[in-house]
Amino acid sequence: MMDQTRNTQADHDIKMFNRKSLEISGVKEVDSFDSEEFLLQTEMGYMIIRGSNLHMKNLDLQEGKVSIKGKIQELSYLDEHHGEKAKGIFSKLFK
Repeated sequence: MMDQTRNTQADHDIKMFNRKSLEISGVKEVDSFDSEEFLLQTEMGYMIIRGSNLHMKNLDLQEGKVSIKGKIQELSYLDEHHGEKAKGIFSKLFK
């Protein structure tokens, strides 16, 4: 019998509703947030959500789900290939 390994990575889904709210699954941790920016650690890497009047509607880290309301202007991932951008974000956070 061959030992079969399963991919243990959880699903990571994003649902946006009229740029007014987001539902995100596959969230491991919320690293920081304020009314203009959220930094989330997801199954697919670090994610930044930028906008105005942002606030967390729901947080369930056991299920890996986060809901955010406000005006969403940008949603992006911090890939390893964009190290300078990631460095800028982290240096801004930890000044």
